[in-house]
Amino acid sequence: MKKELKLLNNNKIPMLAYGTWLIKNDIADRCVKHAIESGYRHIDTAQAYDNEVGVGKGIKESGINREDLYVTTKVMAEYKSYKEAKESIDESLNRLGLDYVDLILIHCPQPWDEYGSDNRYFKENIDVWKALEEAYKEGKAKAIGVSNFSVEDLENIINNSEIKPMVNQVLCHIGHTPIDLINYCKKHDIVFESYSPMGHAKILDNEIINNMAEKYHVSVAQLCIKYTLQLGTVSIPKAQSLPHIIENTKLDFEISESDMEKLKKLDFKINYLS
Repeated sequence: MKKELKLLNNNKIPMLAYGTWLIKNDIADRCVKHAIESGYRHIDTAQAYDNEVGVGKGIKESGINREDLYVTTKVMAEYKSYKEAKESIDESLNRLGLDYVDLILIHCPQPWDEYGSDNRYFKENIDVWKALEEAYKEGKAKAIGVSNFSVEDLENIINNSEIKPMVNQVLCHIGHTPIDLINYCKKHDIVFESYSPMGHAKILDNEIINNMAEKYHVSVAQLCIKYTLQLGTVSIPKAQSLPHIIENTKLDFEISESDMEKLKKLDFKINYLS
């Protein structure tokens, strides 16, 4: 099983990332330090998570050489101008205490309060993308990409920009597997990242998933993470307790092809907000 994927610019990205969504700034340093001590080398944060300071502190306190870590952050979904994006990238670097990030993403094609609406912000996303391209050329980001982008949103960037998105980070888990989007990204050499591989914990009690986890003698969380890795995507699980952080790295098992096909066919209707 691969541990890294190659990006369009030939840089490599670790397939297992430690997610920090909903981890408060005042404990992010401890959590990130625990994650790095447990073997994670890819740390995922965002301006919207309001924990970049704590994440940066945890990175520094880990004692691991900067070049041995892969750090991702994201430009606020609400920032839809070149100026806002450009300024925010420098602010992120300052909060993280880093000279560069390994990857920076546009967090969403639309502001969150308009997510899923018909207004795709095509022109605005091109303007934001220009700020990311500039950061890439200046060495502030080793790679650039997007998050929550549909095929239509990706094609807008691809057809109107100099540099193609290298990554698309999207909700993906058992019961919600956007196969068509994954295949599109693979066809265009865009690395697909799966966030919330445990479905915001909404799928952990599912009987089918529990039975399959039992079959492989692993936890449901481990099965969920392994599933997204075997899809050929980067997986971004989140945990705060040290035992769970460690458990999520113990993935030395293989889901059979037939079981992968069964899991791909599952389709759960989940209300993530309840």
